[in-house]
Amino acid sequence: MDDDLVAKYAAEAKAAMEAEAARRVAEATNPEEEERLRNMPLHSVVDTQHYVPALLSRLGPVRAALDGHGGGIAVSQTEDSGNGLDIVLDLTGACLSCGAAPGTLEGVKTDLEADDEIQRVRFSSALLDTFDELGREFILAHGKVEFVDMPTEASND
Repeated sequence: MDDDLVAKYAAEAKAAMEAEAARRVAEATNPEEEERLRNMPLHSVVDTQHYVPALLSRLGPVRAALDGHGGGIAVSQTEDSGNGLDIVLDLTGACLSCGAAPGTLEGVKTDLEADDEIQRVRFSSALLDTFDELGREFILAHGKVEFVDMPTEASND
């Protein structure tokens, strides 16, 4: 019986958080534009100004955290594997220094990989430098995300 009660409260809390997140996103965005972006085939917007907004439109409750805390995402790399897009992302803005960033990364990955057009979401290893030592250790040990090294641009100095 205790397990049933815990599960019931957990489901209610999750539903309330999702409803509040949806309300906050709706207040901060144009719902018609979000719907249009969500319905765009990602392959058709990869190299356009609509790519990041189309990705953001596919996020669930984590979108409210990104928008509400002055953060966002940037695409470092996109490859079409033939089975879907393989995307490497960075966080931007206030998300870089936020202690909740490990949870944000997981939320972004989970939400985007739920889209049929996206095969895999990984993150630039440069993000690890933005965490303090404890945060870095935590995300590497317990985070359900993968970090990859991105090639650096050659300089012409």
